[in-house]
Amino acid sequence: MTKLMIYGATGYTGRMAAEHAKAARTPLVLAGRNEATLSKLSAELGVEYRVFGLNDAAAIDVGLAGVSVLLNCAGPFMRTADALMKASIRNSIHYLDTAAELDSYRLAGTLDDDAKAAGVMLMPGGGGSVSMLGSLAGHAVARVSDPRKIRIALHVAGGLSRGSAISAMENVTVETLARVDGELVSIAADGVRKFDFGKGAVDCFPVTLPDLITIWLATGVPDVETFVHVTGDGFPQGDLSTLPDGPVKRSGGRTATRQPSKLLAQMERSPVPSSIRSTATRSRRWRRPRLAGASLAAKSVPASRRLQPC
Repeated sequence: MTKLMIYGATGYTGRMAAEHAKAARTPLVLAGRNEATLSKLSAELGVEYRVFGLNDAAAIDVGLAGVSVLLNCAGPFMRTADALMKASIRNSIHYLDTAAELDSYRLAGTLDDDAKAAGVMLMPGGGGSVSMLGSLAGHAVARVSDPRKIRIALHVAGGLSRGSAISAMENVTVETLARVDGELVSIAADGVRKFDFGKGAVDCFPVTLPDLITIWLATGVPDVETFVHVTGDGFPQGDLSTLPDGPVKRSGGRTATRQPSKLLAQMERSPVPSSIRSTATRSRRWRRPRLAGASLAAKSVPASRRLQPC
């Protein structure tokens, strides 16, 4: 039977994932670096926990003993994905995480041959915005003949949780990337475009998202661009470590949640492959759940349960 380990189980998304796994009666091990918080959650859920950091490969291997699937919820993933992906390969364990960071996907691609040789799967972004954007892109591509370019725009409304804000800040890239003719290339960061999410066109600025990898692999469309439009509280300033884990209670007991974010896929097609003329666009709007972390937890745990031990 599949035994699932959730690393980073006491964080906002990790805790919800653990609660989902427990409710689904999945054999579960909690893991992370903080014994105090792990022991508390372990007692609440009545499951095993293990404490280990990621600086010692031997300690990681010991911590992973008997585990079939590892779900990494400990961001920023630029600090955790490398050690845990490589440990998963060494120990023949399937790896999933909830990353939305380009470098995690590049790392998975680099380790692909090693993972195949070990018979394990590496799946960054399980249940996250990448799956949502990918589904949207697939819907648009299926309705356009000979698609040449897809532009994905994400409308983020409201503030960010602590983990999301820290990950975003640490992953701000020096260069802005797009995919052109199948290759990742640098583009001007000031290339603002207008997208209509349903209430009139708004300015969206280019960002480097992992969808530049996943949408290209899934659809084969050679040109992919990703954009974002932020409203509400915008990006938090100051000491990000002081932000709450997730939604907080307002006066009267109501939970302060983000407004629904929206995604839009815009296609360009060309009747003649060499033509530079683009015709009318196809687009579809999609509303994302109010709590991104809840969505991640609800989707990543079932995905983990479907994996069989190596």
